[in-house]
Amino acid sequence: MKKSLRTYLKHTSKDFYNRSVNPPIVRASTIIFKTMKDLRELQKKKLKNPRGGHYEYGRQGTSTVYELEKILTNLEECYHVFLTSSGFGSVFLAIFSILRPGDEILVSDPVYSPTRALTQDFLKEFQIKTIFYDPRNLNSINKNITKKTKMIYVENPGSNTFEFQDLKKIISIAKRKKIITAMDNTWATPYFFKPIKLGFDMSIVSATKYYSGHSDVMGGSLAVNKKVFKNVLKTQNMTGLRLSPDDAYLIMRGLRTLDVRLDTHQKNANLIAHFLAKYKKIKVLYPYIKSSKSYKMWKKYYHGSTGLMGLKIKAKKKSMVDKFVNSLNFFGHGYSWGGFESLAMHQEIREQGDRKFFNLDKNNYLVRLHIGLEDPNDLIKDLKKSLKHIK
Repeated sequence: MKKSLRTYLKHTSKDFYNRSVNPPIVRASTIIFKTMKDLRELQKKKLKNPRGGHYEYGRQGTSTVYELEKILTNLEECYHVFLTSSGFGSVFLAIFSILRPGDEILVSDPVYSPTRALTQDFLKEFQIKTIFYDPRNLNSINKNITKKTKMIYVENPGSNTFEFQDLKKIISIAKRKKIITAMDNTWATPYFFKPIKLGFDMSIVSATKYYSGHSDVMGGSLAVNKKVFKNVLKTQNMTGLRLSPDDAYLIMRGLRTLDVRLDTHQKNANLIAHFLAKYKKIKVLYPYIKSSKSYKMWKKYYHGSTGLMGLKIKAKKKSMVDKFVNSLNFFGHGYSWGGFESLAMHQEIREQGDRKFFNLDKNNYLVRLHIGLEDPNDLIKDLKKSLKHIK
């Protein structure tokens, strides 16, 4: 019987052997076989079907990890999903599966700051050149492509500043030039947008965020098409970038309520975005505001929006913005997001990633909000009280 996505998340995987609702956690380093013949037979099966969950050593995974891979492969509608120990592990795996010394990569300017550090600085040590393109002008991609360009790396929307790009145009350029495309889709998750289905070769999601939903686990997923599967498989086997079974279990548990949580995050964020838009000193960076420059591109590709937004605040002093953030009672202050709780961060240069194409005007400051699952009326009252510090 065909199931909706909502039903699929609830009934996706069970432990029929033990009759438990959730699959068990299987931890293993050594995996025992009755005979050497059994071991060799499994290795042959693995060569024929490398996606089949055939493991002869714990570094390759266990049945718990394999269950999560299957769930996310269906959710992403892709060829396969690789799991890593953090979201950034999936970024690293995607890039090092494709790039080699002498290659070039084009990167969307407003990327996650560790991704920027990796591409801008670390890749230099491997003689790999990074060029950042302006997400507001995709002609800058064509302008910077050379014979050495092997990958276009997109983060959509832009980290902190929430620029939405014309994704089909990027894919069209890449396919014409035979360039691999990768996209960080952590903001939307495949619940609201499926990059592989649109035509990207790779799709990255930090499972630490909405997949888990409870701020108690680290993990990353890298969804791929058939074209790049062997490259990524080889690199993962060499690097050992693999999720643990305990973390896989926690992420699987969180996925059961992904739809319920994201629908609530969206509803709450929409209410708060409209409330904040009434303040002249605040520009809301979120696609549910129709005046947003990115609204049209968001509407073109996405089925919904999540709880993460940016605020561009005009204030006389930086200390006023700090007071606004620090005086919030229902917003925690810390890195990451995607959990049940609301968060507020004053984004300084280090968090912004020192990007080239986004310059804050004098007396303008950037604050990132993650709108959680609390009563939105309480969050609005909290924001209203704290906004009195902005003068």
